[in-house]
Amino acid sequence: MTEPAVESRLRELVIETPSWGYGDSGTRFATFPQAGRPRDVFERIDDAAEVHRLTGTAGAVALHFPWDATDDYGALREHIEARGLRVGAVNPNLFQDPDYKLGSITHVDARVREKAVAHLLECLGIAAELGATAQSLWFADGTNYPGQDDLRARRGRLMEGLSTVYAELPADQRLLVEYKLFEPAFYATDLADWGSSLLVCQKLGERAQVLVDLGHHAQGVNIEQIVALLADEGRLGGFHFNNRKYADDDLVVGSVNPFELFLIFFELAGVGALPRLTIDQAHNVEAKVEAMVLSVVNLQEAYAKALLVDREALRAAQGAGDVLGAHEVLLDAYRSDVRPLCARVRSALGAAEDPIAALRASGYAARMAGRRETAQEIVR
Repeated sequence: MTEPAVESRLRELVIETPSWGYGDSGTRFATFPQAGRPRDVFERIDDAAEVHRLTGTAGAVALHFPWDATDDYGALREHIEARGLRVGAVNPNLFQDPDYKLGSITHVDARVREKAVAHLLECLGIAAELGATAQSLWFADGTNYPGQDDLRARRGRLMEGLSTVYAELPADQRLLVEYKLFEPAFYATDLADWGSSLLVCQKLGERAQVLVDLGHHAQGVNIEQIVALLADEGRLGGFHFNNRKYADDDLVVGSVNPFELFLIFFELAGVGALPRLTIDQAHNVEAKVEAMVLSVVNLQEAYAKALLVDREALRAAQGAGDVLGAHEVLLDAYRSDVRPLCARVRSALGAAEDPIAALRASGYAARMAGRRETAQEIVR
């Protein structure tokens, strides 16, 4: 693909940033508050708007409920749109309530299952009010010990609950069904891999699709192959970007394994329209807005490199059985310095050529620290 064509595709790229990526977070051992952290969903939206202003690509924000709950969703939508954003996927929370200790929609207690389904249905209504077109579903449901529960019975409850939700799904919404190999369940996770999620989606209907998260696999899993398989089946609904060294580390995307990110985008770029692309990270020790900006920049660069692959030459090498020749075609694109190209695209979008430098020069972090900390003292 020529550079002008790559620039055209890059201008169309949309990355959803997560509201929860701007607030307090931590490890399993501690939460580390940061100066200037947003105190409510409106301030989280303000931070997301700053990331979009700097990068030109982050025009959507994914929301999480009840974390982002408010009394007036009309006012929240107005606030979002006034800052040049739109609502991405809605993420129900079915893992923090004490009732969900042993599961939510797979729980052995019918009362708990009904409560979980009621929250999922509530989120359908919230999404409709906010103009969102997707429900992003991740369940912490699973077991820690053999014999703790009946695995087949849990699957039956899972399908029963999701079928109830799917039956009420508005015509303009879809279900994105995520999976995770382990954590917090360590013996059996009810949705453990792409195959189990795909089977659920196939039973539910065409508007149920699989959501892939980079951190939710075993070490060494070929995630780009999963992307290719799900895309080929028409069931690749979205992708959660982060990076990891060991497990679900939720590090800045592209920080540990940038070549893997490039290969994933190579597969994504070959499927036609891109699926929903969302950052899902926990910035525990790094500055949150800056980390989000860096993530978006890394995604822009990975996508640009993937678009530069000479696919005709690649097919020729593959057809000739030229093993290393085909590999070299990918390496040629991966080794390209696309930073000037991406800077031109950001400039054309009215964003910053160097977003990190622009963020630091703007004093945004210091202003938010002063404004939000002062307001917090007044509230106290």
